[in-house]
Amino acid sequence: MGDIGQFLPMILIFVVAYFFMIRPQMKRQKDERKFGEELKRGDRIVTKSGLHGKVIDLNDKDASCVIETMAGKLKFDRSAISMEMSKKLNAPASEKK
Repeated sequence: MGDIGQFLPMILIFVVAYFFMIRPQMKRQKDERKFGEELKRGDRIVTKSGLHGKVIDLNDKDASCVIETMAGKLKFDRSAISMEMSKKLNAPASEKK
């Protein structure tokens, strides 16, 4: 019983780290992957760097997309897209910051 008592704090630290750090990160990655797969032409998006635009072309071969901005057309990797603007614009007032 004494041996388990020594490792109990370590086990508790791992369990807490899993539920507060690892699990939310895995969920976030899954949501981002799903968002990238559901992206379609005409979606208004914001990139992770803050660039606003509209998706005009999707390339499944290299997981990229072409977005149209006020400056012209730009090619981005789908993983660089942060969110769809319509979701942000339609969010309840309590969620907007």
